[in-house]
Amino acid sequence: MTPLPLLIKQVEQHPYPLLFATISGAHLYGFPSPDSDYDLRGVHLLPLKDVVGIKTRPETIEKSGVHDGMEIDLVTHDAKKFFSLMLKKNGYVLEQVFSPLVVHTTPKHGELKEIAAQCITRHHAHHYFGFAETQWRLFEKENPPRVKPLLYVYRVLLTGIHLMRMGVIEANLVRLNETEKLPYLDDLIQRKVAGAEKERLAEADLAFHHSEYGRLRGKLQTAHEASALPETSQGAEALNDLLVRIRLGDAPRSNS
Repeated sequence: MTPLPLLIKQVEQHPYPLLFATISGAHLYGFPSPDSDYDLRGVHLLPLKDVVGIKTRPETIEKSGVHDGMEIDLVTHDAKKFFSLMLKKNGYVLEQVFSPLVVHTTPKHGELKEIAAQCITRHHAHHYFGFAETQWRLFEKENPPRVKPLLYVYRVLLTGIHLMRMGVIEANLVRLNETEKLPYLDDLIQRKVAGAEKERLAEADLAFHHSEYGRLRGKLQTAHEASALPETSQGAEALNDLLVRIRLGDAPRSNS
């Protein structure tokens, strides 16, 4: 059984209507290992009765499991919670909206992408600074270190640089490196793709990667300071209008 039918099946079994479900994680970033799990992310819509009463339903639905030998991790947020995250400096949710690896979509997903472009600010750089620092600390403390956190370091820094310069979300490290042309990334990506999820670097040049980490953080800082992106999100009113419409009965209809 191919992955897509399995992923679609998980989406179809979701207890609530979905605005969209896309693939995130290593598959989106361009360096999945043969044993990488599939990270499904998306937005669901709680019924009106479950959001206006005293008793409310959980805003986040999480379900993980192994299906025909493939691990699938599904996480969705109710539209209100997800839209609220979009109005903060949260690059992760924007990557989910714009992911080209679409498992389920609706006309409202298309509308959401248009609004999401209005939510991007220059302060999204802070999301990528923080994520890179977390992954760098993880990389440094392991002996021998793993390839995965190092690739995450480079991925988030290059995504942040690209976003600050171009105002566009690009999460795929292979495509990002077409611009940056960092020669060592090809080898790291190949190690991860051809190896296992916990592939380790036998002879990691920590001094070199530490230098590159600092250099790229500097490039992100420079791009952040020079960015023409707005200071604050411009999408709040449009998100509020979309939420009201779908809550009051303009339910998401699948494009599939």
